[in-house]
Amino acid sequence: MRLTHIGGPTLLVEVAGWRLLTDPTFDPPGRRYAFGWGTSSRKVTGPAVDAADLPPLDAVLLTHDHHADNLDDAGRALLPSAPVVVTTASGATRLGGTTRGLRPWQTTVLEAPGRPSLEVTATPARHGPPLSRPVAGEVVGFALRWEGQRDGVLWISGDTVLFGGLREVARRLRVDTAVLHLGGVRFPVTGPLRYSMTGRQAVELCGLLGPRTVVPVHYEGWSHFAQGRVGLERDLARAPEVRRTVRWLPMGEAAELAPA
Repeated sequence: MRLTHIGGPTLLVEVAGWRLLTDPTFDPPGRRYAFGWGTSSRKVTGPAVDAADLPPLDAVLLTHDHHADNLDDAGRALLPSAPVVVTTASGATRLGGTTRGLRPWQTTVLEAPGRPSLEVTATPARHGPPLSRPVAGEVVGFALRWEGQRDGVLWISGDTVLFGGLREVARRLRVDTAVLHLGGVRFPVTGPLRYSMTGRQAVELCGLLGPRTVVPVHYEGWSHFAQGRVGLERDLARAPEVRRTVRWLPMGEAAELAPA
């Protein structure tokens, strides 16, 4: 399994002959984007790989389409080049085309000649505090299964805080590699409320999941992140058994992970 962290939530996943891209964000830095209800963020870091330099894609896994830090203008322009886009049910309605919409615990199967079928299951996510879904919108994570997988699924959390839905993931899935969207997102207009996981929440979640490898993403590159790598490492240092599983990927460079 090969992972390339392009920046923010954008990850190129190469596994079992498939090339998948998560949450495409390829705009240059400098612009401020409105997220609604008085919230906004400035992009401060550009992608480590240009969209034009990507290999041909088999699918895009889009945790949600309505926030620019997960799908910006250049990422949106890339979507038609992918044969399949898998996202939320509401996002599929907005995007149309070949998009497949999933609700939590629904599964779609990707198939192509000469490759094992790839099961993509949507998992619960909540992009903020209790009762925030009508404001923050629908988000999902993704669990990936393929033939020959030995030690559990590859799981991508999506933008979410720790809540009952993630504890359900821990109960229902055996997770080998966990790609966690972190950063502890905060906005001045909503004070101390968080809209993505902190390092402390990640430690608690990993204690439930027991993954072999943890890959942090979506903790840098935007002004709305309240906890970057330094803060995350400080929290992880309090849990050596979790810290040993963490793999910080170099930006723009393919990293080989042990097969699941």
